[in-house]
Amino acid sequence: MKLLILDRDGVINHDSDAYIKSVEEWIPLPGAIEAIAQLSKAGWTVAVATNQSGIARGYYDLATLDAMHARLRALVAEQGGELGLIVYCPHGPNEGCACRKPKPGMLKTIAAHYGADLAKCWFVGDSLGDLQAAHAVDSQPVLVKTGKGLQTLTKVFPVNTLIFDDLAAVAAELIHK
Repeated sequence: MKLLILDRDGVINHDSDAYIKSVEEWIPLPGAIEAIAQLSKAGWTVAVATNQSGIARGYYDLATLDAMHARLRALVAEQGGELGLIVYCPHGPNEGCACRKPKPGMLKTIAAHYGADLAKCWFVGDSLGDLQAAHAVDSQPVLVKTGKGLQTLTKVFPVNTLIFDDLAAVAAELIHK
């Protein structure tokens, strides 16, 4: 199985320090939906692992999050692709859960669902926490320069991190490998 795991905000859609609180605020980044569809059509299983502390903070509810993810799935399907498992952490940063990145709980959940070896997976994110989660389970950390990616470039991150402009560039690399 060729499994690729993606962060959501800043990788697939625009991010906001004020949180993405509605389907209307959930706006895909240029080329991201097409990239997921292309990967899917090329035989990749694409899953998502996303921190969603806005739920714990009361900014939006699970129905709204589900609607955002339904929109994402519909857009990928319109391009002829399929999006796999979406796992989210609804907890706040101080709740001590095992799923909130930089902890690797969501990545482990996805791997268990697919029976996949995380050491053979790439995890694409835009934040230091994403890269740390990938590193914790020996996945290949991949940084995109979208979202918080340019800020993350100024931090100390795992030395084996691959860096791409955006998700479309990641897809082009994986499809033509």
